[in-house]
Amino acid sequence: MTQTPKRYAFLLLPGYSQLGFACAVEALSLANRHPSGQAYYQWRLIGETGMPVPAYNGVTAAVEAALPSLERDEVIVVCAGEDAGNVSSPNVLNWLRKETRKGMDFGALSRGSYTLALAGLIDGKRVTTHWEYHNALSELLPDVIVESGIFAVDGRVFTCAGGAASMDLMLHRVHAEYGIELATWVADQMVYTAPRAEHHGQRLSLRVSGEPRHAKLSLALQVMQNNIEDPLSPDEIAAVVSLSTRQLERLFARYMATSPKRHYLRMRLEKARHLLRQTDMSVTEICLSCGFNSASHFSKSYPKAFGVSPSLDAAGQEFVWAGG
Repeated sequence: MTQTPKRYAFLLLPGYSQLGFACAVEALSLANRHPSGQAYYQWRLIGETGMPVPAYNGVTAAVEAALPSLERDEVIVVCAGEDAGNVSSPNVLNWLRKETRKGMDFGALSRGSYTLALAGLIDGKRVTTHWEYHNALSELLPDVIVESGIFAVDGRVFTCAGGAASMDLMLHRVHAEYGIELATWVADQMVYTAPRAEHHGQRLSLRVSGEPRHAKLSLALQVMQNNIEDPLSPDEIAAVVSLSTRQLERLFARYMATSPKRHYLRMRLEKARHLLRQTDMSVTEICLSCGFNSASHFSKSYPKAFGVSPSLDAAGQEFVWAGG
């Protein structure tokens, strides 16, 4: 029996990721090529002004309308990039609030989570975003539950890390909307033989390798990542992963070419750099959030890692949070 197509409205904001957007739309497009001959999906592209919208790589996409009134059965997908805070204008935020009150599903790809946050639509919700912006969202919006998986679904709200994770999210939605047979057929058409689950980690660099001999090291890295604000000692980390301190040091020396202490410091400094560039938090606040009890220690360690002082790095920030 022929069903009414599911309808999606992609809101493109300047600087959006073309990769994430293309992966999402391609999944819907391929579903419509299924041998059943049914049109499972319809979609339209919208923008704030109705003019073509540039992606971060400079390629522009034509849109059909400027913030139109949607039907309740349409699904909103916000596509934004690293400048999400600046391009999420009052018009865009008001439009999102008005439309989502109709009760439709809505979500975001990559940094579009910030736009939803600025609109006040995800308080208390489980969401995710690209790993580079995870810390900023967590620090500035404590009522939002920021997860580190590739996508998150909480009721009618869905978010993903962008990039290839958009395929995983949309395959999840195809499965939920039409069943496993269609989702599997779309995955095969994409030559995507191993779709990932919701809680799959975003960063290969934190996983080190899938080989069993690296399991303890991977766990140690995750323990460090989960304890940035209150750092553990190498002895404590070793105990958590059931190794001696010496065994832990040997693992880091062999596979990371550094010591646990140095790598942990680098992780904390990287979080500090993200917060400096993405938020308006003070240096003192950032020190505390990254486990530095001494501002002096932080100020000395930062230039050694990045070749620039914290204040100068903040002055050249790439992203300004507009909802502080």
